Amino acid sequence: MTNEELKTKITELLPAATFEEGGEWLNINIEPADWLSFARQLRNDSSLYFDYLFCLTCIDWKTHLTMVYHLSSTKYRHNIVVKAKLDRNKPEIETVSHIWRTADFHEREVYEMFGVNFLNHPDLRLLILPDGWEGKNPLRKDFEDPVNMIKL
Repeated sequence: MTNEELKTKITELLPAATFEEGGEWLNINIEPADWLSFARQLRNDSSLYFDYLFCLTCIDWKTHLTMVYHLSSTKYRHNIVVKAKLDRNKPEIETVSHIWRTADFHEREVYEMFGVNFLNHPDLRLLILPDGWEGKNPLRKDFEDPVNMIKL
């Protein structure tokens, strides 16, 4: 599918979705509340078949956080990027670890580095950082480390 065909199909699935222009891949902005049902549709719709989540990350804009999901269809060879803007003070979004297994560790990493709570995640705990780093979220722009004198 071309990006225009993907845009048409995605608008049918989620009329509230908005799109960013100008990228190689189609960039879709959604509301966090729509993410779980939209993710299921992306994975299960036979004309889309986004069966591979190859990147999941977060961006701190100081005013809010943005979750970014890169999806690919290994069958049709098309790619999309899905973004959801989160409240900086209470960042949370549904887990998709049961839809794409690769999300499991990616979500754990974003949880510890940015403090995003993935609702209904089966094992949301630190992945990389040692014990005692819970809630410190070192990749957020308001992170300060007086020992190493880091202030972003």
